[in-house]
Amino acid sequence: MNAMNQDAILLRSQTGGVVTLTLNRPGARNALSTAMMHALQAELDSLRNDQTARVVVLAANGPAFCSGHDLKEIRANPTRTMYEKLIAECERLMLSLTRLPQPVIAKVQGIATAAGCQLVATSDLAVAADTAKFATPGVHIGLFCSTPAVPLSRTVGKKHAMEMLLTGDMADAATAYRFGLVNKVVPAVELDDAVTRLAKKIAAKSPLTLAIGKETFYRQLDLPLAEAYRHAGAAMIRNLMARDAEEGIDAFVQKRDPVWRGE
Repeated sequence: MNAMNQDAILLRSQTGGVVTLTLNRPGARNALSTAMMHALQAELDSLRNDQTARVVVLAANGPAFCSGHDLKEIRANPTRTMYEKLIAECERLMLSLTRLPQPVIAKVQGIATAAGCQLVATSDLAVAADTAKFATPGVHIGLFCSTPAVPLSRTVGKKHAMEMLLTGDMADAATAYRFGLVNKVVPAVELDDAVTRLAKKIAAKSPLTLAIGKETFYRQLDLPLAEAYRHAGAAMIRNLMARDAEEGIDAFVQKRDPVWRGE
């Protein structure tokens, strides 16, 4: 993605190890059109093997973070084949975010509804401006937000998830924080700085350690307790045998800063 093309629907920029992907359809409230999903998917596919990228920030231009799927596009071709293709592409996109080796931070400056709320729930971390709002409002138009419910139900408590899904009510940033949907709420003017600080802090860690940890975290969630311990234990052993873990332990003992190699 050409970060210099300000007319592109998705912008990419990079500062140090932090890559920012910015949704850039402000006039359409950054709806997840087919083109937008394809653009995001292409970037995520590229980032998987990008050794210079340590953290990925999902951001958006305009008053909305993301309003969900493009309903006009959906109604333009109301066929089962189109619906199946749309849902499959969205599923692949969300799984790619979870399976990406780099941690993903959602930077939410405005409304995040339906599949937009799904993007926030799927991201590893989320920082919201105090002006941000969140909803899964499908019930208002006769369409339950079943796919957004997947990450939502794994991020917030069951009762809170069902409240959002059954009522479709808009939750303000403070409520989203109370529900556990976002990690932090800051004044809108401080959002950029807050996300930058968090991203830089994470980017300073061993990329191999982050990748192992992220994969292990999500994998063990769906395992029975004993299996979860086995999987996590195997990951710990793999991590302990890595050069970065040896370097990190030695640096701690020697009271110096570690030098990560990502191996």
